[in-house]
Amino acid sequence: MLRSGALMAAGSIVSRATGFIRSAVVVAALGTGLLGDGYAVANTVPNIIYILLIGGALNAVFVPELVRAAKEHADGGTAYTDRLLTACTVALVALTTVAVLAAPLIVSVYTDYDGAQASTTVALARYCLPQILFYGLFTLLGQVLNSRGRFGAMMWTPVLNNLVIIGVFGLFLYVSHDAADGLTAAETRLLGLGTTLGIVIQALALVPSLRSARFRWRPRFDWRGSGLGRPLRNAGWLVMLVLTNQIAYWVVTRLSTTTGRHAVDAGLAGGAGYTAYSNAYQLWIVPQGIITVSLVTALMPRMSAAATEGDLGAVRRDVSYALRSSAALVVPAAALFAALAPWVMGSVFEYGRTGAADIEVMAGILIAFAPGLIAYSAQYVLARGFYALSDTRTPFFLNLVIAVLTAGLSAAAYFLLSPRWAVTGMAAASSVAFLAGAAVTAHTLARRLGPRAGTRTERRATAVRTHLRLLVACAPAAAAGYAAARAADGFGNLAALGAGTVALALVVVILAGPLRLTEITDMLNSLWRKIGR
Repeated sequence: MLRSGALMAAGSIVSRATGFIRSAVVVAALGTGLLGDGYAVANTVPNIIYILLIGGALNAVFVPELVRAAKEHADGGTAYTDRLLTACTVALVALTTVAVLAAPLIVSVYTDYDGAQASTTVALARYCLPQILFYGLFTLLGQVLNSRGRFGAMMWTPVLNNLVIIGVFGLFLYVSHDAADGLTAAETRLLGLGTTLGIVIQALALVPSLRSARFRWRPRFDWRGSGLGRPLRNAGWLVMLVLTNQIAYWVVTRLSTTTGRHAVDAGLAGGAGYTAYSNAYQLWIVPQGIITVSLVTALMPRMSAAATEGDLGAVRRDVSYALRSSAALVVPAAALFAALAPWVMGSVFEYGRTGAADIEVMAGILIAFAPGLIAYSAQYVLARGFYALSDTRTPFFLNLVIAVLTAGLSAAAYFLLSPRWAVTGMAAASSVAFLAGAAVTAHTLARRLGPRAGTRTERRATAVRTHLRLLVACAPAAAAGYAAARAADGFGNLAALGAGTVALALVVVILAGPLRLTEITDMLNSLWRKIGR
């Protein structure tokens, strides 16, 4: 399991690294103003719709169902897998077709654009919306691989997508002399189709791994009486969960794009709209994607198998292990974002049309996001505990806390703060919402799984204690990191970021022993043993 997690983490690191380059190239080409906002909305909408209507259900339901079918069906779940894949693909094709036809309506829901800005965004969206089908195929085929213990491909193939988009925007920068006044039809086609091509290649790149796993998909339409009712019911609750999340996200998107226009009208230096929010969010979510997702993906088949056998104690141990192990890296990452945000943002985005004022805005948003990273990572782990139990109903009701707080507090930030600070307030709203959601979800799951078993030492090794000790270690570490970055600031953003990161990490490592942070000390001891070999 640890080897699988490490393989996925390595793939995710490379994917995120190339993703940073991709984001930097996109921002260098389009900036963080209205043109960048238009592309960001058009490229984000397919993912929003996919996650909203089917993606969340596929991610959470598929692995537990396939593990259950492999244990209970005489053919190892082969026919069941074929039927489930076929039904989901038919739904994806229908959804993609409707979305492409409804592109103007979809764009109008997420923005208040008019004139040339609206026309360009709609045209980009028409080219990007077919991504829905290929996002779905990527998730479907990737979950089949995960259920068979093949975890690497799903984390590595997004690198290909990033490379394609880097190439597309590199070509755009070469052929386009100035996009400040908008995109031509040819430029719109290049960016839209090129972006979709990256997702197509990402999905198709899973095929060799599926063949290596001896999986052959044979479409089957004999769905009646095949046992698909349970996953469809579970998926229904997840669709409702994602719907509430996307309503909250719609509020943020709508208000942040409007804020961006107000910032331009007010003559503010630096884009303070949706693109700034999106760029900060993309960096903020990196540790969770590398660490927590990799670890939980590797654990999910084992947790699902334990739940199928009724071993709630094993599910509790795996959830606790995932919370503690992921926190050992996620909490220091949150401290790094809070302390080194200006240099983090400057290292990635201060190129092309992005200036110091843009970096200042995005850095403030990243700082506001930072506390929520810890809770967001924990919430992800806790929700998968429910999914392993084939319970998607309870997470829906718990998630309402996050959705309502995110939407309500974001609206308050929009109405109460100036255009310069409104989007920063929306990021802070998300952090508050994630903290509240993680608290109520942890309490509910703990009651569901029953009392903690094991020795006294094992019972004392709780996720709450680990998080508190990590926070104690990371407070002085963040201060040391900030001081080191300021001292090295004259040598550039990368040098300052490197110095700050090293200082922060050293303080955490030094304090790990006295604070009994066994998750960190065990990790370091394992690393030293490998180096010694």
